[in-house]
Amino acid sequence: MGIGKIHRYLRLVPCLLLAGMAGAGVQGAVPPAAPRSIAAAKPRPQRIVSLNLCADQLIVALADRSQIAGLTRYASDPDMSDVADRARSLPVFGGSAEEVMAAGPDLVIGMPARRNSAIAVLVSQHYASVDLKSAHDYAGILASIREVARAVGHPERGEAMIARMNAGLAGLGTRGHGKVAAYYQRRGYMTGTGTLVDDLMHRVGLVNLAGKLGKPALSQMSLEEMAEAHPDFIVIDSATRRVSDQGTEMINHPILQDIPRIAIPQSWTVCGGPAYVKAAKALAEQISAR
Repeated sequence: MGIGKIHRYLRLVPCLLLAGMAGAGVQGAVPPAAPRSIAAAKPRPQRIVSLNLCADQLIVALADRSQIAGLTRYASDPDMSDVADRARSLPVFGGSAEEVMAAGPDLVIGMPARRNSAIAVLVSQHYASVDLKSAHDYAGILASIREVARAVGHPERGEAMIARMNAGLAGLGTRGHGKVAAYYQRRGYMTGTGTLVDDLMHRVGLVNLAGKLGKPALSQMSLEEMAEAHPDFIVIDSATRRVSDQGTEMINHPILQDIPRIAIPQSWTVCGGPAYVKAAKALAEQISAR
């Protein structure tokens, strides 16, 4: 639900960064990365708990359902999570350390080093854990998949997923041909370089307006500035195509109506995961259609 909802999520539950994306070559598989936290658990963990939205999505995709002891409350939110349908019947936590400890986990995934009292309590308990790092490009996504797959005891599922993703991206091509695009969000927020969105743009041959203008990873740009910059495309969250509040009213302002739109669900870009392929294909197909 746009930048405001994501910011609330980041305050409540430490999470991997929101929408990001810088060009990692895709067609070939990335060599296996060394584990950053723990090796494949033996015996296979049976009480896995997730501490953030991005961990939710990889756990649901790679672990047995019987292994999952708890996900964050955002896992079943279709506006935020690409695995919402599959996560609805799974246990959900509100974000407190007490809930996590009561679940008796034998593996906690998503233990970021943040100044958060709940996380500090969990760290002190010395649970087996994976400190899942933010994935800002395709190579980072593959590393995260391999790490989580090893941790949940199903490394072969991670490799199979990566093979499917590589196959899905093969032959996609750079259909953007150097045209300029801006990922424009509620209240004028624009996604810049060093992010997953930026990586997606480069993959399909687009130039990120934010990078062209020297903007940081997240910045604001007024309607007048966007109209003057006049990119070839404006990329938006699919949910903002219709005016429902002041935030979406800005995106749909008449001053921008002559700039072609490309819409992709926010749930495909909030976290680095398998949905990257769907986002890349949607970008490429909509570019070709225009």
